[in-house]
Amino acid sequence: MTEAPSTTPKVESSEENSSEEETFKILVTHPEVPQEALDLMSRGCKLIMCESLPPNRTEILQKAKGVHGMFWGSHIPLDKEVLDVAGPQLKSISTMSAGIDYVDVEELKKRKIPLGHTPIVLSDAVADLAMGLMLSAARRFHEGRTKIDSSTWENYHIEWMWGQDIRDSTVGFFGFGSIGQAIAKRLKGFDIERVLYTTRRPIDKKLEKQFNAQKVEFHELLAQSDFLFIAAPLTPETEGIFNSTAFPKMKKTAVLINIARGPIVNQDDLYTALKTNQIFSAGIDVMYPEPLPANDKLLTLPNIVITPHIGSATKRTRTDMATIAAHNVLRGLVGEPMLSPAY
Repeated sequence: MTEAPSTTPKVESSEENSSEEETFKILVTHPEVPQEALDLMSRGCKLIMCESLPPNRTEILQKAKGVHGMFWGSHIPLDKEVLDVAGPQLKSISTMSAGIDYVDVEELKKRKIPLGHTPIVLSDAVADLAMGLMLSAARRFHEGRTKIDSSTWENYHIEWMWGQDIRDSTVGFFGFGSIGQAIAKRLKGFDIERVLYTTRRPIDKKLEKQFNAQKVEFHELLAQSDFLFIAAPLTPETEGIFNSTAFPKMKKTAVLINIARGPIVNQDDLYTALKTNQIFSAGIDVMYPEPLPANDKLLTLPNIVITPHIGSATKRTRTDMATIAAHNVLRGLVGEPMLSPAY
């Protein structure tokens, strides 16, 4: 899939008058990293494996001392404490994720430690799930199942379980990077009317033409979208932006889909918007906290579909993510540009 680093990862021994080479040590913070990635890294490096499930910060800190690289396979905060414990020889880190909101990026930059991540490779899998959430929220799959479970079929009513049409709709994107564009490609088969998007900078004109897309301000996105996909990174600017101010500006028939990060949406306000029919329905694969408690009030609503953050959860995608992360770490160790750098 990708080329290995041109140099076998080795580090000179610090022992005086020694010509021996010491193998680089890589901390792997998750015990279930796909074997393909482990095999790749173990060819020239010693792997320090964490065994806890779920991953445990205490174990990570215990095993981090003296490592040269980190394969960060969880969403546990990667911060100053971890870097301090590891020591000054640490020279390469990659996450096995697209989002890096749990990483203290400024601290890594200050220490001149390269950081890799795995954004592009998961776009198709996440887009597939987003389409499923859109369809199931628009056509009331969850509510329909509860009708079956409770034997409350009312199909003698002509208007029973009416949902929202996708054809001829306006589809909005809050964030329109690789995942948003992968969703837009899939939407072409649904005969939508147009695409609107809100981003900091406009996309390429050729892409705008390809997707029949127009950049608009956030308030216009809210007001005009029949379906609205959240596909932006979590930043101080995006955190909580979908809230009690935003929801009343949306159409009452609107369907909201979030496959980005949970905290971009104020969940208390989303609950109110769904409960009071300010918007029609929602489909979310991300939330906060994760795991979502079984007694969370969102789970009492009929007009929301919730999946447990499984956007990239296919064998092919997770294996590709792990392999790219492994290449990132190895390249960083020998001073080569990472395959997928975060900065």
